[in-house]
Amino acid sequence: MSENVKDIKVPLKLRLKSWWEGYDLDDVRERLKALHEYGASAVVDSGENSADPVEKIATLPWGKIKMEMAQLIWGDGYCGPGGRKHIAEMCKLLAMNSKMSAIVIGAGFGGPSRVLAEEFGVWITGYELSSELAEKAMQISTDAGLAAKAAIHHLDPEQDAPFDRQYDRAFSKEALYCFPDKNKILKDTFDTLKDGALFLMTDYTLSGLSVLENPDVQKWLRQEPVRPYPVTTTMMKTALEDAGFTIRVNEDVSTEYIRLIEDSWSRATAIAEQLSAKGTQGIEAIKSLMEEAEHWALRARILKEGHIHVWRFLAHKPNAKIR
Repeated sequence: MSENVKDIKVPLKLRLKSWWEGYDLDDVRERLKALHEYGASAVVDSGENSADPVEKIATLPWGKIKMEMAQLIWGDGYCGPGGRKHIAEMCKLLAMNSKMSAIVIGAGFGGPSRVLAEEFGVWITGYELSSELAEKAMQISTDAGLAAKAAIHHLDPEQDAPFDRQYDRAFSKEALYCFPDKNKILKDTFDTLKDGALFLMTDYTLSGLSVLENPDVQKWLRQEPVRPYPVTTTMMKTALEDAGFTIRVNEDVSTEYIRLIEDSWSRATAIAEQLSAKGTQGIEAIKSLMEEAEHWALRARILKEGHIHVWRFLAHKPNAKIR
């Protein structure tokens, strides 16, 4: 076992003080890495047997059936809560027009990107961590005649300069929690934006680092198709400011998000009945639907219990002369 993994076994209570006194993303990243690679005991137990795996990782990868089930629940082009109306209403904060270009980080199936292109006339370049989702999203944009207006690309966050040019706006919807290096992706976003630009983001944040000990939170993290690295709201705000942004909106939107989840999943029974009518062809689809339902029920529960939040930030890039 590496020395880094041994370091992770230091009891959480002994590390909280140093965590809260500064933005130490390496600690968060290493603990979450241990959670995935060694099981829950590696995160919460500092005893001699803490490296013994206690359960297999239950990751839910983006396969063909999972993609289909996600869009049945959330709507065509979406893999999470908030459809066309929600995206259009929320993004009024960005004050966009047809002369602007914008970047979407965490494009998913490309639904939000296409909404921004169609509703505001803005030219969109979307980036997605999952190569499977990026390929699917680009195909949907092409089929919709929006290959140029709402292009979606796979994003490698470790690239020195992952974005191709300067943009007027940036948008990210529950995506940054899957980036291991928040400082880098936020600085890359800052650098790709023009002076005076706006960046609107919503993201999952931890209520405190101690919630990483919670079994439900651990289960949620292990089920994500892309390994997550969530941080606290305070840490995210600090990272935005360290990148150079000023914060204009800083608000908890968890209650609204829970409502969006529940509204969408209220249709699950009808969808399952439709699939069951397909006989053996629908059995695998129903299994995937139930896995997705369990995952989102867990996420809704830890949101309601306050272990995690969905937080909204509107950040502004100041003009160079006042920076």
